[in-house]
Amino acid sequence: MIVVIGGPPGGGKTTAAERFAAAHGYVLVSAGLLFREMARDAGMDLAAFGRKAESDASIDRELDGRVLERVLREDSLGHDVVVDGRIQAQLLSERRVPCLKVWIDAPLEVRAKRIAGREGKAVDVAMREIADRGRSERSRYRSIYGIDLDDTQVFDLLIDSSDKAPDEIVALVASRVDG
Repeated sequence: MIVVIGGPPGGGKTTAAERFAAAHGYVLVSAGLLFREMARDAGMDLAAFGRKAESDASIDRELDGRVLERVLREDSLGHDVVVDGRIQAQLLSERRVPCLKVWIDAPLEVRAKRIAGREGKAVDVAMREIADRGRSERSRYRSIYGIDLDDTQVFDLLIDSSDKAPDEIVALVASRVDG
């Protein structure tokens, strides 16, 4: 089984994916962690690497190729996989890879508070960074793949995480996997 968890920064997708993988014995493939590794390998912080990706589509294509390859490899080995990433549900759907697609979101203010707390920065700084990242990703994913980040029709389950603890989200996902 492949479970894809998408959502905007601070929505809770990575936390949910990590906890779901640990609780249910799934292999975790994280597009966000891979992107951070690529940035680190390039000697850049996340924001600078994101800006570079705006003018170099090969960065996103390489990232998405790595994610797809890892997901398909683990699946072919008979492992259950949970993958987190902003556009992985759309990319796997285009390839007709069967999976449960989950979108986790929360209002901007909630997401900014989470990121600010996690990264030790002011909420207004986190809000600006989320907005900048959102503009960049919307432009890149539309240009490269024709994906509209605001279109959630591909998802099987939409979760508002603003009033839910991570374990509640994991339970909601598990109920769809088991159901």
